[in-house]
Amino acid sequence: MSELQVTAAVLSDVGCHRESNEDRAEVVQPSESRRGGVLAVVADGMGGHAAGEVASGLAVDVIRGAYQECTGDPANCLSEALQQANRAIYDTARRDERLGGMGTTCTAVVVEKGQAHLAHVGDSRLYLVRGGGIYRMTEDHSAVMDLVRRGLLTAAEARHHADKNVILRALGTHPSVRVATWDQPMPVRAGDTLLLSSDGLHDLVEDEEIGEVVLSQPLEQACRRLVDLARERGGPDNITVVLLHFETESSESSAPPTRAAEVPSS
Repeated sequence: MSELQVTAAVLSDVGCHRESNEDRAEVVQPSESRRGGVLAVVADGMGGHAAGEVASGLAVDVIRGAYQECTGDPANCLSEALQQANRAIYDTARRDERLGGMGTTCTAVVVEKGQAHLAHVGDSRLYLVRGGGIYRMTEDHSAVMDLVRRGLLTAAEARHHADKNVILRALGTHPSVRVATWDQPMPVRAGDTLLLSSDGLHDLVEDEEIGEVVLSQPLEQACRRLVDLARERGGPDNITVVLLHFETESSESSAPPTRAAEVPSS
């Protein structure tokens, strides 16, 4: 199987009402990676003052370093990298009372040898744009999504619910965390685009709109247009989007997985 060629674009914006940007995003290209493959991470920090920015920055830095140092299976290495980030954020907050209660969402994906691997905590998201359609590849760890799973809210009602931004799981808020992963890696095809976003984007822009923009514009222009759409609709939060486009023949892909499995904390 030939290695996929990836083109990436990243854009993070403070939004219309926040004084600082507590989102953090990074892409590590195959040429920059000791392991090979591409790593992309989006983290949306929380905690007030500078604490959210510290949490998201720690998450991305620790995940990048831990994943690069790990020599095992990509899925296990990525999950363990998030566990290490959780411990680093939690321990940092305990040492500095000014950072008490800080945490961050985190969605990370690795594509190695044509296979995508996911690790996910919180309500940032990963989407797959393929064949003219868009597929949501993560499930939010949020209060309203829990109500949707229990049949107490519809997805449409959840989108406008007062508690839509109450998350049930984050890196750094507890000494251990459950990391969601896929049971099996997802084969990636030539022509696929993976999109990672913070909730500042997908809270305001519908999935179908996101897909239309990604399919109709070059990557950097698509990032800019998506951010602009969120800002035009009020932009109350920081807005972050990462796009990864793959361009080489790969193995045949199975249908997109519909949900992630839970990995107990170590």
